[in-house]
Amino acid sequence: MDWKPFIHSDSAILGGKPVVRGTRLSVDFLLGLFASGWTFESVLTNYPTLTVDSLRAVFAFSAEAMSEEAYFSVGEPA
Repeated sequence: MDWKPFIHSDSAILGGKPVVRGTRLSVDFLLGLFASGWTFESVLTNYPTLTVDSLRAVFAFSAEAMSEEAYFSVGEPA
């Protein structure tokens, strides 16, 4: 999926964090909702300006961002 029509960054919005275009909903905020157990349906119900495609774009953007970064192992949890 091409996320570019859905995700953008503007220094005047949330300090430049990537957001869903036309909203102040940041990619990291939305990922946090999913990480805490929210479903697509619950996100769409609570944030009606979002679409299924805009949520897919959040994941596509995140996947691309993760593939371009270098990450370091933090070891096993204690």
